[in-house]
Amino acid sequence: MDQPIPRERLVGRWTHSHEEDADDVLVYRPAGTPLPPSRGRDGLALHADGSFSEVAPGADDRPTSSPGRWELDDDRLVVDARADGGSRQVLRVVRAADDELAVRPVEEEP
Repeated sequence: MDQPIPRERLVGRWTHSHEEDADDVLVYRPAGTPLPPSRGRDGLALHADGSFSEVAPGADDRPTSSPGRWELDDDRLVVDARADGGSRQVLRVVRAADDELAVRPVEEEP
């Protein structure tokens, strides 16, 4: 993306639409977007205050949630749910639109 990404563009609940993933780019759609049936889907809930919930299918396919924090640095989205047993991810934002969030996981430098 050439222009800075407005932080408010990322705020919301996003559901992973793995059917649309291409190469190493992960595609998320706003929660509530009709998607094909799936045995559980990952998701992100990014709140304006910097809080965040990582959503993942549990052992019985029902969603589980791990709270954490998120920040946006240029086009790097960092989501950190380690304090509650989740994970930390660094994602490069490829596209950020009202109906799509596309990100590429990046390796962190040591």
